[in-house]
Amino acid sequence: MDKSASLPLQFNQTAEFKALTEHFNDIQPVKMNQQFKDDAGRFDQFGLHAAGLNLDFSKNRITSETIQLLTQLARACDLPQSIKGMFNGELINQSEGRPALHTALRNFSAEPVLVDGKNVMPEVQKTLTRMKEFCWSIRSHQWRGFSNKPFTDVVSIGIGGSFLGPKLASEALKPYWSKQINCHYLANIDGSDLTEVLQGLNPETTLFIVQSKSFNTQETLKNALACREWFLNNGGTKEYLARHFSAVTANVPTAIEFGIAPQNIFPMWDWVGGRYSLWSAIGLPLMLAIGYEHFREMLLGAYEMDCHFKEAPLEQNMPVIMGLLGVWYVNFFDAQSHAVLPYDHYLRNLPSHIQQLDMESNGKSVDTYGRALNYQAGPIIWGGVGSNGQHAYHQLLHQGTQFAPCDFILPLTTHNPVDNFHALLASNCFSQSQALMQGKNLQQAQAELKAVGKSDDEIKVIAPQKVIPGNRPSNTLYFDKSTPKAVGALIALYEHKVFVQGQIWGVNSFDQWGVELGKQLGDKVHECLLAEECIGEDMGFDVSTSGLIKAFRSMQDKL
Repeated sequence: MDKSASLPLQFNQTAEFKALTEHFNDIQPVKMNQQFKDDAGRFDQFGLHAAGLNLDFSKNRITSETIQLLTQLARACDLPQSIKGMFNGELINQSEGRPALHTALRNFSAEPVLVDGKNVMPEVQKTLTRMKEFCWSIRSHQWRGFSNKPFTDVVSIGIGGSFLGPKLASEALKPYWSKQINCHYLANIDGSDLTEVLQGLNPETTLFIVQSKSFNTQETLKNALACREWFLNNGGTKEYLARHFSAVTANVPTAIEFGIAPQNIFPMWDWVGGRYSLWSAIGLPLMLAIGYEHFREMLLGAYEMDCHFKEAPLEQNMPVIMGLLGVWYVNFFDAQSHAVLPYDHYLRNLPSHIQQLDMESNGKSVDTYGRALNYQAGPIIWGGVGSNGQHAYHQLLHQGTQFAPCDFILPLTTHNPVDNFHALLASNCFSQSQALMQGKNLQQAQAELKAVGKSDDEIKVIAPQKVIPGNRPSNTLYFDKSTPKAVGALIALYEHKVFVQGQIWGVNSFDQWGVELGKQLGDKVHECLLAEECIGEDMGFDVSTSGLIKAFRSMQDKL
């Protein structure tokens, strides 16, 4: 008997996918311009509100039938059951046999959250209380450096999810920083990064937080050892290491051996993935910067988005709609990438965090049953802060051959009002999505050139170059202000959007075996680069890697 016959269909083999394919053929030539002309209520029809965020998805190549068919596809892929399973602690990370319960870290309800039959909420709340007490002792100057001076700087040492999420949130909430504490992040295994972070810091007033589940991540451990050496070489002693170093890790013995006091070690749990760990003790540097109350508000914003995701009907569910629109463009319009465009200086690192969140989660080519995907999954995520991008890559968005849906993100008010700057910023945000949708046809381009006195011959050559196709889709996310609550809701929204897409594509959004292979090979190459004698071919490397190793070693020998 063929065992594969008993497996669920991949999503592109379902009747719902076939119905969407027929619908796509009907809707493909439809112009959004015309849809807006025909329907004065389109903005209200395709708009959602949740957890303080507003989503305008009216500038998408959709009709009400599209949404109906997409949600039918979601039900065929058991999305409602998958959402319940995630919140209930089911082993949705199948390849590692773990739940994915980052939502438990911001659970404000009285409901228990079970892992292997044990309620983890008491441990989560205990850790949050410890974080609160830790931060209070630093911010109130009860805990000081070795010379009895208050701490002025905290350096978070981590990489990946231990770096991108906290750094994004720290910068997003810069207006809420204490004037006493500056927050720094050290991630890259690059001497220049280390040098720039430590430059100007005073070892007497600097606190380090080492963030690594294993306490053995190559980049993090190397940076931690370098910071410890810097501390010891600049007035610190081994006796005072425990006063200046803390850790977030599951490997307590190694952290203690490093010199960190047990009471300054915070837990990491297997049921929280790195890229979802901002809400845990990984957020310690953020809490130090903005304080416990603001950190709690960020958790509350995420919790409100969790409640919306869990309870709202699919047709009115913001993460579900955003996720399904992504599937619509990747699998029917052949979109290879998706642009995230925050119009807020403080949110400038949002694209980098979403890049890891999305691409590390859904960058897979095999489904959860081990079957190769015969469809696209996991678009390339890119973007940057507006309006800077308008003078760089927006040209491709408007006239390039690449088809890239966009998310425009804007707080309606700013923390730093200057003249009419924010109105100008907002006008750029709104007009860019309008231009992507509206475009400019050949007749309009010809009329513009004729109006400025161009000859017929010139118009014939130049006009086609000024044509902008339009009909290019975008979402606009807007909210009152970049507050802790709004930022928490925004990050949680994208977490759930990624989960939705992973469920439709049938991939495990919570493992990352490609990352693991790079780590394994990196250790072997590093060993060869530092050995007294190393011939790459003898180590089993290909000739290209062997040649690169020889080039590096040759240059090092000349130093």
